[in-house]
Amino acid sequence: MRIKMENVVEIDSNHSIARFAPDEAALRQAAEKGFRSVVNFRTAEEKQEVAPDEERRIAEDAGLTYLHHPVSPEALDDALVDDFRRSLDDLPQPVLLHCASGKRAGAMTLMALAAEKGLDGDAVIDMGRENGLDLSQEQIGQFVKAYADRKSGA
Repeated sequence: MRIKMENVVEIDSNHSIARFAPDEAALRQAAEKGFRSVVNFRTAEEKQEVAPDEERRIAEDAGLTYLHHPVSPEALDDALVDDFRRSLDDLPQPVLLHCASGKRAGAMTLMALAAEKGLDGDAVIDMGRENGLDLSQEQIGQFVKAYADRKSGA
């Protein structure tokens, strides 16, 4: 499913990354475009126009399943990613995943897909780049690559 919302990168048919924190209109549009779930990776400490509890209410009112899985780049570790992967497996698809810029959402999604598909670090970084999400020069991209290599045994 190709969506028309600005600043959204489709990684595959079930996972799209919003490079922005959606407001009420964007969440309603996501539901209209066929998304069934939304994941928010922003932490409570981040300045947000829509707080996670309010975003949950809006998303659920629009018919979306909502998951708040806060990720701070400084606190990123394998356990946090593994916990997210278990949560992602339970969400109705397709899923719209977001943070403030799309980097954390993209990283978390790419790591989940790498583990699911057995992709090594180079392959998953290439997958992101091919779909418009280039984390190769980002610090978080180094973690993505290393995580995928650990999970694939590369």
